[in-house]
Amino acid sequence: QLHLVESGGGLVQPGGSLRLSCAASGFTLDYYAIGWFRQAPGKEREAVSCDSSTDGSTYYADSVKGRFTISRDHAKNTVYLQMNSLKPGDTAVYYCAADITITTIQTSCPDLYDYWGQGTQVTVSS
Repeated sequence: QLHLVESGGGLVQPGGSLRLSCAASGFTLDYYAIGWFRQAPGKEREAVSCDSSTDGSTYYADSVKGRFTISRDHAKNTVYLQMNSLKPGDTAVYYCAADITITTIQTSCPDLYDYWGQGTQVTVSS
């Protein structure tokens, strides 16, 4: 079974940067769609960024567009979320997810990912 483990979260000051990692085991991620989601206390889970290696389509939430970047290291079977210019509003638990049936990303990230990591806490505060 596919397992995903997030890491790289922590406490940073506003304007700082973090790189979150999502390491996969059990399967290769080369043909899986990948999504990054986050959930803050009292808020709904929201899609941050996702992509599909099948057609190269990518989505970024308006709130993170231009600041966050999703990428992959195929050799390490790992997905990254580079987060720059962090704001207090970015504080949340961040989750990565994977699904093999998603072949294209349109207006948002589908909410039907089958595999999820345990989450990593990101806190942006001075």
